[in-house]
Amino acid sequence: MATRNSTDVTVRRVLADDVYVRVSTIGDSGTRPFVLVPGIGVASNYFERLAPNLNQFGPVHALDLPGFAGVPHPDDALSIRQYADLVGRVIDELDLDDPVVVGHSMGTQVVVDLVARRPELTTVVLIGPVINPRERSVGRQALRFLQAARHEPGRVKLLALSAYLFCGPKWFSRILPKMMRFPIERALPHVKADTLVIRGEFDRVAPRDWTKRVGELLPSSRLWEMPGAAHSVMHAHAEQVAKLCVEHAEQPLEYDEGGVLREFRHDDADDHAETVTTVRTFVRAARGRITEALGMMRHDDETIAEGKTEHAEAMKEAHDLAEDGDAGR
Repeated sequence: MATRNSTDVTVRRVLADDVYVRVSTIGDSGTRPFVLVPGIGVASNYFERLAPNLNQFGPVHALDLPGFAGVPHPDDALSIRQYADLVGRVIDELDLDDPVVVGHSMGTQVVVDLVARRPELTTVVLIGPVINPRERSVGRQALRFLQAARHEPGRVKLLALSAYLFCGPKWFSRILPKMMRFPIERALPHVKADTLVIRGEFDRVAPRDWTKRVGELLPSSRLWEMPGAAHSVMHAHAEQVAKLCVEHAEQPLEYDEGGVLREFRHDDADDHAETVTTVRTFVRAARGRITEALGMMRHDDETIAEGKTEHAEAMKEAHDLAEDGDAGR
């Protein structure tokens, strides 16, 4: 999956009562759409590398939920069920026909709650599922997050920092108990969809034993572990995660694999996060990110789209330069 499709990002809002979901979309054609749901506190740009790779298969819709990425939130904290209903509203409003629904971290809780109640959604991807019921405490989860963060690329740490600043500690602290208390282990057996579960080798938030248990609880699942990756495996190993997602969508499970955790070969798991290798790409990427941030602060979707598009173009240019460099060796 070396080539990419569209870098043109469109941004729209899907309204639901007094809140809305911001939807960033790349591509408008393909075999099947994807819906990407990020975790607590973070923004849709966590999928900045995964989305272009998935776009080779179909249009990609990455969500910013209320309270995150500058999207206004209501007075009362939203529950996982309420967030799940908002994702369902997006699917309905965009008239998406059985999209592949992808959740990361807290986004896996949102996706599981939704899909357990909507059997017409047949294909799911859970990346770094939470919360391990044996470690359902804020202190233990904070420790696991810090342990995993040691293995995250610097770019992911910067994305997380900027996202948490937009979210703010007040809203984060109000949503955190909702995430901690959500019993994902009770909902998993009700998910009838074919489900792909992915974890990183160094993901202490979603440890190996818990990930295997997730597979055992799901009626129809396949599990993969990515060597060298941590909790945000879909960023540093975007091409490999996209490959797994597309293969999962193309090849429905013939039988439940029952918690068997497969491991990507180390050679196949090698990936390079696009590094900005020229002054031009650095300036364009930085300018795009600043434009996007200004749009978030002003609640200006057109400016957000402009910034996201410029940043995507810079990343594609950096990716192409890296590919050319690899080919020349």
